[in-house]
Amino acid sequence: MAVKSGWYASELRRELGLRNRRWALGRAHVESYGNPPVIVYSPERARHGNFFDPAYAGIVARPDWMRRFDKIHTSQKALPKAEPESGPARRWRELDSSMSSDALLMNVFCTPGVAESVALRRTLGIEGDEPPVFGWKARVPLRSGRFDRTEVDMRLGSLLVEAKLTEGDFQAKAAAVVEGYRDFDAVFDRELLPRVQLTTERRREATEFPEDYSQEFEEAALDAGNPSRTGAPDLSALLLETAPFLAAAASGAEEAGYASYQLIRNTLAAYASGCSFCVVHDERRPDLREAWFEVMAAVKSAEMRVMLKVLTWQELAAMLPEGLQEFLDRKYGIVAPGRVASPVGKTEEVE
Repeated sequence: MAVKSGWYASELRRELGLRNRRWALGRAHVESYGNPPVIVYSPERARHGNFFDPAYAGIVARPDWMRRFDKIHTSQKALPKAEPESGPARRWRELDSSMSSDALLMNVFCTPGVAESVALRRTLGIEGDEPPVFGWKARVPLRSGRFDRTEVDMRLGSLLVEAKLTEGDFQAKAAAVVEGYRDFDAVFDRELLPRVQLTTERRREATEFPEDYSQEFEEAALDAGNPSRTGAPDLSALLLETAPFLAAAASGAEEAGYASYQLIRNTLAAYASGCSFCVVHDERRPDLREAWFEVMAAVKSAEMRVMLKVLTWQELAAMLPEGLQEFLDRKYGIVAPGRVASPVGKTEEVE
């Protein structure tokens, strides 16, 4: 699985790199120092090169959506300095990256009319008419009585969404951490979940592609059950919870772990909140779909399994406005089933 995932991810990065080199013409952007380079866009007046214009206008109009731009790109040293139109130099954001799955998610669901579409909500099985919440803070119960408050990419009504594009996998986590969730054994048959051996001699280093790791790579943000808290970590609790992991790290030992940690945690988040959970990925990443099916097969309850969904960006594209479909085709190579994507080497500039 690791070899296949790496190949599919690198091929998709290569294609997106070519498409965005063409798309970036006439738009404020830089290329990273890596090889192959990644296109990173900067805002300019009323538009942002990484976003469909109506979607970006919708984001700017909502402070809660605009706050997603607060997340700093983790590889500032791999990028030239931003050249702002005025004012102090701006630090690069993760949503500026052409490889960002969060940016793709917001391009789709921040476009006026998409989240409100009755047909789309019916297809996704969404109850309620609430607007999307990006970076929703789940409260996943731990055996200790505390909660994991790590973010879910999006909540739309009764649906939680994990968005993927060029990420290598769904990450792995030490068994002691995963088994520390209160509902772990109630939801999963642990013997059926994919297992890995983790080398714990050092933390994973940041790379040119922060999208590989996303916010879930950070240690779980814990709270002690106080609803007034905003998810800031309880440092004493965090040290207590991770003490075995830190001891193993110091010795350079290996320890048992679970693959696809994000899927396990978000399934538990859906279970705890009474929501359904959908993974949205690119059809050019069948490795991610297979990984999700492995986790779903380990869910004990048939009632819970029917709450778990999978959708490709291509399937989603069929329900989107024509202008947004054209944007997704030229910038991402994403088209509805039965349609052929525009040629990579001949993608025309779209104003």
